[in-house]
Amino acid sequence: MPIPITVPRLGWNMEHGTFVEWLKADGDAVRPGDSLFRLEGEKATEEVESFDAGTLSIPPDAPKPGDQVAVGAVIGYLRTLDDEPTSPVAPVSRPVLPGTGLETGATGRATTPRARRAAAERGIDIATVAGSGRGGRVRERDIPSPAAPAPPSHRRAIAARMVASHQTTAPVTLTSAVDASNLVNLRQQFKAAGGAVPSLTDFLLKLTASALVQHPALASQWLDDAIRPPSRYDIGVAVDTDAGLLVPVVRDVPSVGLRALVAKTLDLYDRARRGELKADEMRGGCFTITNLGAFGIDAFTPIINPPECAILGVGRIERRPVVRGEEVVIRELLTLSLTFDHRVVDGAPAAKFLQAVAKLIENPAPAIST
Repeated sequence: MPIPITVPRLGWNMEHGTFVEWLKADGDAVRPGDSLFRLEGEKATEEVESFDAGTLSIPPDAPKPGDQVAVGAVIGYLRTLDDEPTSPVAPVSRPVLPGTGLETGATGRATTPRARRAAAERGIDIATVAGSGRGGRVRERDIPSPAAPAPPSHRRAIAARMVASHQTTAPVTLTSAVDASNLVNLRQQFKAAGGAVPSLTDFLLKLTASALVQHPALASQWLDDAIRPPSRYDIGVAVDTDAGLLVPVVRDVPSVGLRALVAKTLDLYDRARRGELKADEMRGGCFTITNLGAFGIDAFTPIINPPECAILGVGRIERRPVVRGEEVVIRELLTLSLTFDHRVVDGAPAAKFLQAVAKLIENPAPAIST
């Protein structure tokens, strides 16, 4: 029997994807592991590989580039030597009513040229359209207008995750202003030393990982109505791209030196903006950092990325006057916004974690290994 080629599920809540292109032509030989087609799923485009060998058979009604396809839908077949070849579909001819310019459709009803053209442009089978003209004749105004285009897969994925976060978490947000002067000075030292310069987010990845090791409850996940502690500190970083918000995950942050971390994040951010991240590179995080400081934002309410317990929002660093003893001094202040799921942790543990992050920012050097 022919082996059906189906649309896989690329993400946890994926129900539909966007077909991008076939990577093999009809009639091509296929081996296990060969890439068959490209599919856009939840925020990522992936090549779908074959598990079997055979000859690719692409039916006439196979999806075209840009078409929406449902998970599990059959879009083609792999045929083996034992399979019977399929018979080609014979072209359908329809008679024209003499002297009218009208053509009879599959139902025997007349259709006007403008109706046929509108149906073809809109991808509608004219035989399914009820005509309002005399004798059921199908006119242009009977052809349904095209539906508004569906949002791209990545936009639907973002919407689904935001709704899931709203419906399944009990979010509370804490904010704290932190003296980041020493952190700014440390970054200047890296600049003076030459080479790749860590971004503020790179430093915060390392410092947040250190705080999570001290307070692992904030890296827990709510799964199957139970709290699951972290087995490893993989941290997601929100990245703004032309395709929308993506969250690549940096694996095992505590074990990675700062310079190696810079290389990892630069690669992830670059591929995120080019749309080249794989779905697995955006899964499995235990915590997320989102930085809006570049947009001049001080404090905000970040949204938890389920099933994670918490997310840290980072605002801009701004020089402000601060009272130190009897003096007013200028310091580099940074506002942190921590949203946490109150089902998983209470306010006091969350506040202690945020306090730990603040202390590490105020004295970052001991926690940073190059």
